[in-house]
Amino acid sequence: MWRKLRNAAWNYRRLLFMLATPPLLLPLPLMIATKESYCAFVLLLMAIFWTTEVIPLPITAMFPAILFPAFGIMTSSQVATAYFKDFHFLLIGVICLATSIQKWGLHRRVALRLVGAVGVKPAWLTLGFMSGCGFLSMWVHNTSAVTMVMPIAEAVLRQIRRAGEGGRGEHDDLQLAGKKHRHHHLHQHQKPLRCQNSMTPTCAACVTAPPSEPMVAKAMCIGVAYASNIGGIATLPGTSPNLIFSEIYPECRCVDFGKWLALCLPVSALALLLTWAWLCCLRLLWRCRGQLSQREKAARKVIRDEYAALGPMSGQEVFTQVVFCLMVLLWLTRSPGFVPGWAAFFPHAGYVTDATVALVLGVLFFLVPAHGPSKVMRMMMRVHPESMISWEEFQASMPWKVALLVGGGFALAEGTKVRRSGLSRWVSELLSPLGDLPPLATVAVACIIVTMVTELASNATTITIFLPILSPLAEGIRVNPLSVLIPATLCTSFSFLLPASNPPNAVVFAYGHFSVADMVKAGLGANVIGLLVVLLAVSTWGVPLFSLDTYPDWAPPFNATVP
Repeated sequence: MWRKLRNAAWNYRRLLFMLATPPLLLPLPLMIATKESYCAFVLLLMAIFWTTEVIPLPITAMFPAILFPAFGIMTSSQVATAYFKDFHFLLIGVICLATSIQKWGLHRRVALRLVGAVGVKPAWLTLGFMSGCGFLSMWVHNTSAVTMVMPIAEAVLRQIRRAGEGGRGEHDDLQLAGKKHRHHHLHQHQKPLRCQNSMTPTCAACVTAPPSEPMVAKAMCIGVAYASNIGGIATLPGTSPNLIFSEIYPECRCVDFGKWLALCLPVSALALLLTWAWLCCLRLLWRCRGQLSQREKAARKVIRDEYAALGPMSGQEVFTQVVFCLMVLLWLTRSPGFVPGWAAFFPHAGYVTDATVALVLGVLFFLVPAHGPSKVMRMMMRVHPESMISWEEFQASMPWKVALLVGGGFALAEGTKVRRSGLSRWVSELLSPLGDLPPLATVAVACIIVTMVTELASNATTITIFLPILSPLAEGIRVNPLSVLIPATLCTSFSFLLPASNPPNAVVFAYGHFSVADMVKAGLGANVIGLLVVLLAVSTWGVPLFSLDTYPDWAPPFNATVP
């Protein structure tokens, strides 16, 4: 009987947890009964539900629309306006571009070009795939970047495996650690050959001994997953936490595409290179110089064949590439800071943002015909001519879940800052003693906490929970809020330990080339690398870029709240 009850409790654990959590938090609004406690109740409830995912994340994001009017914190109309921000227009424009890139195959051409440029030795091949995925994730969603690159990587690994089997005549089955994807075959085991005079897998005396193919597969696949997160931090639209952060202080006009790129592109490049070096050391991918092995020749062949199969660049790819370059150029030159940008030619220059550029160019994909005049005329005889992308294709690519989740975060942050709740002021005063610590130490502690939480919750959820907490922390210790929020936002993307930490990790794990233990071992070093690089950036070149050493005038005074 007890076993049946235990099994029933386990099967209905989500329902039990969902029903038990609100009563446990009810003493907060019932016993204290202040606006601060009401807002704290909503914040804690949403944080717990978001972290545990007992109900879908977008549904939890709707709680402010229900609870804030009920508690008298904000009216229903005020909450509704907080859900839709400039972020959503920027996201729509970027998704239009990403849809066209994926529809017309430009991502394959870019990825194969980058992979072929670095070489086919195991270490360089891993760097090529990491660079390709990192570059794509700067402009498209991280999960989309992984789904674009992994089929190419899998084809290369399959060809390497076949070449290795044919060259040695060995057919020892290997049951790799971890779950196997149901669409993939078992891999063949190849132990690294050892020199008689050395205990290392390769040495100068035996240059033809390649690293084990499972080791190459592990490093390459884990590297692709990590690169999607590392590459996304380089640009504002690259990942959801960046865009969520950009809306936390609407009065701050210093965060734009150009300055963010100047700060985070070196962070992304340095973190990616150091993570690649860490994977190389961990997986023993380095080889001594020598002639290309059969596996490397097979890898080079499949990359060349895949690229040749694409044929010459189509008109659709050319148009997509032109729009992409134009979008980046307009973002960089809108308001560069050191010289007047093109936005200064408008009567109200401050009204034009990066979202305006993304939306204008994104609409072009619906207006421009996908084919030439002759084919368009023939199509007009029968049906409506095809545009570069259709609404159905855009809908399939648009992350509506992220849009709602981010909207809920905006509403939650707005509720903590309004005068009726007073939660922001209360947290600011509570955390003011932390001002005795060195600012960099406070930033480091915040980054470590965020990095730990993001392993268990999604990146967007983590930053949505912590921004309303870290903002009053920075105000309470009298430091520039950007000096705390920027590193915390970047560290939110460093979820490297578990396959369930983010969708890119899960997608790559499904291919079955590595186990959870492999990812944990590699992820510990990658987390440390990312954290150190971020702290280096915000304490050096980030200071003059965002004036991090001064308390800005757009931030509220210590004893006031944001209106």
